[in-house]
Amino acid sequence: MRAIESIAVIGAGNMGSGIAQKSATEGFQVQMVDREKKWVENGKDTIEGFLGEAIERRIFSKEKANHIKGLISGVVGNENVSSDTDLVIEAVFEDFSIKEEVFSTLNRTCGENTILATNTSSLSVNKLANSCGRPDRFIGLHWFYHPAKNRLIEVVPAESTSQKTMALVEQYCKTMGKVVIICKDRPGFVVNRFFVPWINEACRLLQEEVASASQIDKVACECFRIGLGPFALMNLTGPAIALHSSDYLSEQLKVPRFRGADNLRNLAEEGGLWDIEGDDDCDKDREEIIRKRLMGQSFAICSQIVDEGICSMEDVDRGAKVGLRWEFGPFELANRIGVSEASSMAKEYSELAGIEIPDWFKIADSPFNFSYIDVSIEDGIATVLINRPEAMNALNVNVVEQLGRAIRELNSRKDVNTIVLEGAGKAFVAGADVKFFVDKIRSDSFSEIYDFTSNGHKVINSIENSPKTTIALVTGLALGGGLELALACDYRIGTERSQLRFPETSISIYPGLGGTQRTPRICGIEAARFSVLACNILDSDSSKALGLITHLVHASECSNTIQKISSLGKPEEKYPGAPFDPDHPTCIFSREFYSDSNMEFILSGLTPDGFDPEDPIVAKQIRALSRSSPIAVATANDLLDQALETGEDLHAGLQLELDGLEDMFSINDALEGLSALIEGRRPEFSGS
Repeated sequence: MRAIESIAVIGAGNMGSGIAQKSATEGFQVQMVDREKKWVENGKDTIEGFLGEAIERRIFSKEKANHIKGLISGVVGNENVSSDTDLVIEAVFEDFSIKEEVFSTLNRTCGENTILATNTSSLSVNKLANSCGRPDRFIGLHWFYHPAKNRLIEVVPAESTSQKTMALVEQYCKTMGKVVIICKDRPGFVVNRFFVPWINEACRLLQEEVASASQIDKVACECFRIGLGPFALMNLTGPAIALHSSDYLSEQLKVPRFRGADNLRNLAEEGGLWDIEGDDDCDKDREEIIRKRLMGQSFAICSQIVDEGICSMEDVDRGAKVGLRWEFGPFELANRIGVSEASSMAKEYSELAGIEIPDWFKIADSPFNFSYIDVSIEDGIATVLINRPEAMNALNVNVVEQLGRAIRELNSRKDVNTIVLEGAGKAFVAGADVKFFVDKIRSDSFSEIYDFTSNGHKVINSIENSPKTTIALVTGLALGGGLELALACDYRIGTERSQLRFPETSISIYPGLGGTQRTPRICGIEAARFSVLACNILDSDSSKALGLITHLVHASECSNTIQKISSLGKPEEKYPGAPFDPDHPTCIFSREFYSDSNMEFILSGLTPDGFDPEDPIVAKQIRALSRSSPIAVATANDLLDQALETGEDLHAGLQLELDGLEDMFSINDALEGLSALIEGRRPEFSGS
């Protein structure tokens, strides 16, 4: 199955140029298409502006920005799209007849293998698929603005969309680092289904003179933990868009309550903006009305989304947190305020709006349980997706428990020969949930930290000792506990986007899920010191040279590589104890700088003899070590040395990690380092 490598985007406006920019950023060849040359040039200028801003903010170097621009070619006329393009994404105005005309031209122009996609936020994907001429190679992709920044994408297969098309497009979205929600073709899909009526309900509250726009915004921000309220948001995106979306949902769902409020309609016709200035304080009674209406609307509509099978409640919450940047999803919010109260609010709103909410939500009185582990099996290969992308798949108690259950079940299945671990979104797993550690230290509950870590060891050991071939698909960030999880697998597949790091000593702890034991067994003691002690960020090339990544491939080759590894089975030598490429510059430096003879100097904060402290690479190591906790660095170094002493007895080494936990978490520097990470500041270690 040939992966998607080339993209064409129809429409060079804000959305189209954003999709083109993001695709090129991730290495795809892109054609940006519009009807006239001036619109193509405008799109290029828009991209130029965003990339210029990225250079100023040091997100991209000039070289990287120029490389991105070099991957984008301007094309005038849909009929001039290259016939061998893998995927064409339409991003024109939300008008069915216009889109239909675009797809008619593309169907004649493009080769038989080209997949056509519509970026629609409202129109029926099924209807467009039936009129595009290739219904099996058609799909909906609802991008969120700005496409290069917002990580959410709703993937909407038509009833006719083939499994092959679905697999290829989903892989494209994952390569883009997107958080993917696969949903049914229903009006509004997931996020807009509840967000658009939420916006409109705020307008109705204003129209009813319950409160001013600034007061409603303030209450909304406090209730939903968001940065901008509904009126401030509309001033950014334009009231006309909110009106169009509201009227469409009202018509499609036959809910008069969703029709654009009169004040919204008048403002859109005038081309004005909401007045959000003035006093934003309001009395408790008004605040409660706003709170109940906005929350009740959200709970009611989201329960309908789940009941209709559009997506899971986890994906609803994901859409709110990633796409809208709410701190909590609607169902998480229901748990926080009490499910019975949330149900009561939903019932009040449903009576007001004349809609039905499902019985299971009407009678709900206990907290909702969420699943963060998704398992799929095909041809003997089980894929275990750690699906908590809004938190970069950080390991918490629930994730570890659910992962353990999934691995135990798969280990016992005869129809599975390979287990693949994968993270949703841009990260594999970005470590453990640091807030958990801080809370337990402050409440003097070390036993819970120990139990969590001990259970983590058990889960990781079930991967280590699995009778199946185990593969970690590390296509993004693997930090701390996430990297330790990956190292227990037989193989680790990386791409150019892979970044590995042990950040623990910089927050005054040590890698406690096997990082101090498996790393030296994989790449040798010197390379392990380089990786663990100074918290070095390892790019894909260095990770492969060290052996922390076993297969470095293009993102489009991940699926084929998994198939090949699965056919080979488990490796002959999982722990070679030496770098894969000893002649790589990172390996040479590690071997020379972190040698046994130099460690006394390094642990004392000194530059070893024979090394120039002004050398950028040397200076970087000394600076990183000086910013880390001396106690954590010394403890981690001892554990790395003990990995050599315990040799082939991995279990003994892992037990040493567990045995040292209480001493490590009881020092003042541990609380300081972990707290500083949460607070976004540099820690100040006292050495105690």
